[in-house]
Amino acid sequence: MKKSILIISALASFNCNNRTTANCINGTWKMVYAEIVENDTTKIKDLRNVEFIKIINDSHFAFFNQSINNDAHYYSGAGTYTKEGETYEEVLSYTSAKAIKNHKFSFQIKLKGDTLIQTGQELIKEAGISRIITEKYIKMK
Repeated sequence: MKKSILIISALASFNCNNRTTANCINGTWKMVYAEIVENDTTKIKDLRNVEFIKIINDSHFAFFNQSINNDAHYYSGAGTYTKEGETYEEVLSYTSAKAIKNHKFSFQIKLKGDTLIQTGQELIKEAGISRIITEKYIKMK
């Protein structure tokens, strides 16, 4: 019986890691690391007093960023996405930041166990944004 459970678990894990469908990234994710490279300067986002949550389903994503102690720095966004292999593209349809609304963001993603790693260039001339970001998320249970 134990052998059967191990084999089924291994096949499910193998199947999820090799599929090109979006389902493997479905879930609720908490950001644990964020790096921004801009103008030859690397900044590590201080997440000690912030919660950044990303929720992904079969076709949409949403994110929420909020200070743990107050609502002063709350922001959020949502939209649709596509995923082909390791290429993940978000269209940010819902946000109060007009300069980035409806912009397409393209990332390379990797899944390592319960960790989602997302890297890509954010280039939005209208907003004066040109940077490379790397974000790491842990899947919430």
